[in-house]
Amino acid sequence: MISEIFMKGAEVLDKYTDFASVYDILMSHIPYDEWADYIEGILRQYGIEKGLVLELGCGTGAMTRRMASKGYDMIGVDVSEEMLSHARQRSEGTEDNILYLCQDMREFELYGTVAAVFCVCDTINYMLSQEDLSKVFNHVGNYLDSGGLFIFDMDTEYLYKEVLGDNINIMNHEKGSFIWENNFYPEDMINEVNLTLFIKQDNSLYKKHEETHVRKAYDIDTIRRLLDTAGLDMLGAYHELTFEMPRGNSERVYIVAKERYRSNKLYIK
Repeated sequence: MISEIFMKGAEVLDKYTDFASVYDILMSHIPYDEWADYIEGILRQYGIEKGLVLELGCGTGAMTRRMASKGYDMIGVDVSEEMLSHARQRSEGTEDNILYLCQDMREFELYGTVAAVFCVCDTINYMLSQEDLSKVFNHVGNYLDSGGLFIFDMDTEYLYKEVLGDNINIMNHEKGSFIWENNFYPEDMINEVNLTLFIKQDNSLYKKHEETHVRKAYDIDTIRRLLDTAGLDMLGAYHELTFEMPRGNSERVYIVAKERYRSNKLYIK
């Protein structure tokens, strides 16, 4: 059963199709402005007040646009062309000048290094193995300026086990109805979400769309070790939107890491 779940997780990275059209509705509860202020505060704390910044798993660009409005030159990377299409549409007529690239975060390529990389909204949890995490971390370390920052958030085991568990959530909206069926597998710290969308069409009929999202929780010691192997020093792990240590009931934690001043960059192909 678990092997089947991992296969679903590998496939979902390519499946943001109909999901992309309602993504912003489903994420309407996310405090993007607070997240952007928090990330900006960390960047400025370490002297990064301008320059090139990369967002991994940028989705429809909600955070990418906010960071561009703060004066950073933004690159957004996402594996879904459908999500990026929505991101580009939302940037039309603005002065954002964001470069959006359709790439897998485990294999992305840039033309040079960037001052910082960030990855939010539990995107890191979609990496279902330490091997995949290592690929992401190694690419980030490779494309960071010397001393550059990597900031990302992670869902916790507490969230998957105690909050989501095996619960069902339903959301009704003028554009459709959405159902999340959660399953938690404690032996692998896996959260499986079977998502059913009923999306209203122009003819007032509803189109049904189903997909599965799989995320994995990691302990902080594992993250620290994998970052270290990738040449990144973990500066801290924090309870969401604070600089306090993670709590037993933290649902999301932020990790801040710094590139270890390597001059022998190997641009991964």
